[in-house]
Amino acid sequence: MELNVYLAGQIHDNWREELRQLADEEQLPLYFFGPMENHSRSDNIGEEILGKQYDAVLKDEAASSFNNLRTEILMQKADVVIALFGEIYKQWNTAMDAGAAAAMGKPLILIRPADLHHPTKELVNKANVVVETKEQAIQALSYVFETD
Repeated sequence: MELNVYLAGQIHDNWREELRQLADEEQLPLYFFGPMENHSRSDNIGEEILGKQYDAVLKDEAASSFNNLRTEILMQKADVVIALFGEIYKQWNTAMDAGAAAAMGKPLILIRPADLHHPTKELVNKANVVVETKEQAIQALSYVFETD
């Protein structure tokens, strides 16, 4: 058995690569995917497809429509979603993706530091599992594969 894992959250640092490495170390049969990690491409995809937009708002709206399409298609293919709330970056995309996963009935693992408990409390109640570290998220998935 292999699990398809959608990694939801900000694209500004290498947390996904760290998670992939942890899974590799545990030799877990996981296939990871998620949002476009090339930030420039993500921001410019609307103009790449539709052409130059009139202003920054329209540029953002065009890009978001293609990014939302990608997210919905890939999230529907996921067996489980991991959503990371980090310490540094704003978390609107993470919250939106975690909410979408819960609405789709996807098993959801939230990674969030304890000091973000209050702003994530509603999502916490929708998640299957809430952990504080990437290592704990991988341990949760490792447990799925245990046979005895």
